Amino acid sequence: MLPNEFSAAVLAEINLPLNIQSSIKVPKLKLGQVLVKVKYAGLCHSQVMEARGKRGEDKFLPHMLGHEGSGEVVALGEGVSKVAVGDYVVLGWIRGKGLDAGGTQYESPIGTINAGGVTTFSEYTVVSENRCVKLESSFPLDLAVLFGCALPTGAGMVLNQLQPKTGSTVAVLGLGGIGLSALLALNKFDLERVIAIDVSEEKLALAKELGATDTLLVSPTLVEEVNAIVGGGVDYCLEAAGSTQTIEAGFSLLNRNGHLLFASHPEAGEKISLDPFELICGKTIKGSWGGGSQPDKDVPELMRIIKELGLPVHKLLSHRYTLDEINQALDDLEDRKIVRALIEIDV
Repeated sequence: MLPNEFSAAVLAEINLPLNIQSSIKVPKLKLGQVLVKVKYAGLCHSQVMEARGKRGEDKFLPHMLGHEGSGEVVALGEGVSKVAVGDYVVLGWIRGKGLDAGGTQYESPIGTINAGGVTTFSEYTVVSENRCVKLESSFPLDLAVLFGCALPTGAGMVLNQLQPKTGSTVAVLGLGGIGLSALLALNKFDLERVIAIDVSEEKLALAKELGATDTLLVSPTLVEEVNAIVGGGVDYCLEAAGSTQTIEAGFSLLNRNGHLLFASHPEAGEKISLDPFELICGKTIKGSWGGGSQPDKDVPELMRIIKELGLPVHKLLSHRYTLDEINQALDDLEDRKIVRALIEIDV
């Protein structure tokens, strides 16, 4: 039997805790929409920034949040052919194949609640067909959450964009879910050095387990420390720490022919400052939108690589919370107490 109502975490006002709102009505599905019973949701810094008002003006309050998750398809709108009722799916923000149905509006006791093409901090969610990827029934639904954002972005940066040359050197700056996912993907390449850099000793210890050859704490002498390991700087730097300062720092770690690829999401309005002479001399810098991933192709491929190499992706999910604990999870992630939060919704 299909649900009539459900509960969800709702952002009603920036810089205030999310509200757990019950009795939200399940709307009639439109063309290209899929109703999913959410099992697990992931949490990354993008949601923290949105809740804290650091992504610019928010014109859609109140609205739902969450852009990565896993669950079971329970109903289909007209025109949906990519998934079927009963399928388990990965939900993510990166657009894949299928219809793009746009956002959704839900009616509730507090009035109309807005939602984008995918949201996951709720017991049920209406998503666009192109935000779903069918999941093998044997794959764990909790680990599947990582394929909604962290792995396609972090591993995708390596596999789709960076593609480091054999014998080259790489620095990974920032060891959240995206940085650690990039580190996992680097295991596929024969590299001379992989230097993991972060402010957390705990994350650096984890980086060693995931394949880093060297680890460094962020410090004022970071450039000198990297040069002591790799004279002249690294060939590649993957930056995922989330600030303009770390983008600039990553650029400074490169050799004169080095490449910086970043997936940071600094606060709206902030700018980076680089020495143009360094660009003239051969350094390059490029941003990454979701690791250049095509979910329908890359999610199954990532799953294959992870199984083939025996990569311990479960270590990226450092802490688990209930939906009622969503605000604690946001605080812990903002304070960098955790690597990646898993929100258990229907387990």
